[in-house]
Formats: sequence, C-alpha cells, structure tokens
Amino acid sequence: MLEQRKRLEVERRNNLDQIESLKKNDPFADPDHASDNAAVDTDVREQVGHDTIEAEIKDMKKRVEEIDNALKKINKNKYGYCERCKKPVLEARLKLIPEASFCIDCEKRLRK
Repeated sequence: MLEQRKRLEVERRNNLDQIESLKKNDPFADPDHASDNAAVDTDVREQVGHDTIEAEIKDMKKRVEEIDNALKKINKNKYGYCERCKKPVLEARLKLIPEASFCIDCEKRLRK
C-alpha cells in the first residue's frame, strides 16, 4: 500500500506541475493579450491554443480529484475496492490505473 501511496503522490504532484506549466503557456496569460491588436488569424490561433489548454487543464484537475479520492481511500483502508459493487479491484488494474475507483465490470456498466 505504501508503494501505491507514493506513486499516487508523485502522479498528483506531476499533474499539478503540468497544470501550472500549461497556465503559463496559455496565450491568454500574456498581460498584453487584450491590447495587442493582433491580426484575426493570430487571434484565432490564440483562441484555439487557449481552448486546448483549458481542456487539458480540466482533464488534469479531474485526474487530481481521482488521485485525491484514492489517497483518502488508502487513509480509510478502503483502497482497492470498487465503489459500486464493493468487490476488490484487480491488482493489475490498480498498477495501471492506481486511482481506479471501479472494477472493470462496473466501469464498463457505467460507460454504457
């Protein structure tokens, strides 16, 4: 369990670092962005870049929430059990996706 905790904590830190890096690379983060009078094609590229970064940040924040949930489960000795059916999640699945909240069967049912 200690190994999983460490792995989750590293993943969490990496995701938070990536979020900060993405925020810095967002074209809209430039303080001169609003007043730069750029050409329309430049504005479009900046908008697309901003939208892409926002989507990536949203995904990473969701992953951080899932990791936080897994860390809470470890603290409560409930890690490794499906939130839906309460059966153990396969160890191989947890090695691939340590923040997994559901067993494979329940995950498939939820995605339908």
